[in-house]
Amino acid sequence: MDSQPSPAQLDPPDVAGSRLHDVFHGLRASLAQTIVGQSELIERLLIALLADGHLLVEGAPGLAKTTAIRALAERLQAEFARVQFTPDLLPADLTGTEVWRPQDGRFEFQAGPVFHPILLADEINRAPAKVQSALLEAMGERQVTVGRHTYPLPALFLVMATQNPIEQEGTFPLPEAQLDRFLMHVRVGYPEAATEVEILRLARERARNDLQPLAQALDRIPLEDVFAARSAVLDLHLAPALERYLVELVLASRDAARYDPQLARRIAWGASPRGSIALERCARARAWLAGRDYVTPDDIRAIAPDVLRHRVLPSYEATAEGWDGDRLVAALLDVVPLP
Repeated sequence: MDSQPSPAQLDPPDVAGSRLHDVFHGLRASLAQTIVGQSELIERLLIALLADGHLLVEGAPGLAKTTAIRALAERLQAEFARVQFTPDLLPADLTGTEVWRPQDGRFEFQAGPVFHPILLADEINRAPAKVQSALLEAMGERQVTVGRHTYPLPALFLVMATQNPIEQEGTFPLPEAQLDRFLMHVRVGYPEAATEVEILRLARERARNDLQPLAQALDRIPLEDVFAARSAVLDLHLAPALERYLVELVLASRDAARYDPQLARRIAWGASPRGSIALERCARARAWLAGRDYVTPDDIRAIAPDVLRHRVLPSYEATAEGWDGDRLVAALLDVVPLP
């Protein structure tokens, strides 16, 4: 992306780092005032933003999934688009299409919502595979090909896709190739009683127009700060022993027999090298958000379920026994020794 150096890039490293931490801590606090009781979802959104990846969020309706990504976009200098995935959606509805202009005697490309920096793919499993595959190139290569022309996507491109775990009739499960392109698969649960009381209070205040939109009172964060924070995340120290531990977790998902023969028969397919990259980037981002300049084992272990649950597939036998990706990842964390 060609642009002038941002203030963060011009400051000394320690000053820039402190300022960027303040920016993201303020962003997290601001989101927490709008999205009550979903601190983990907020953290995962920020990790995805810092790690330059995409997020698949699974949860029942009404758990602030749409509100969360919209609130994030409102606080960044980035445009937001929402696409409701339905069975009759077409790939062109997502990517855009070429329109014939008879007055000019030529085709003109009309960009679709995928060209927005922040995209919400709502209920992504409602659309057929042809539409889901339209996201593959965009998510993997940051470009869209329509006809004979290829168009680059914005430098900041974050997809948050949602799916409803309750209603499975009339849905199209995401293929493994597309699942692997999501940095994390996050599961969102119901809030506790005290949190739901706070949600009721917040909803009343909004209904009375007593609560002004918080985003209007804040300066929107320039994208240069986001890119500078991403660079800072990559500079964090990751000890060689921890790097080896991270890789061993992924390798064990492919060959668990070295640790537990019973676990090996329960895993049909392990995580790809993209899983190793995602685990490292997310662990670094989590450490940076915590204000540290180094990664700890807790960073890796805390983020591993979200990074690996959709990449480690149970065998038919394991599925029949009630095993899923969460249980397999938990078992891997148990059998692979800490450094």
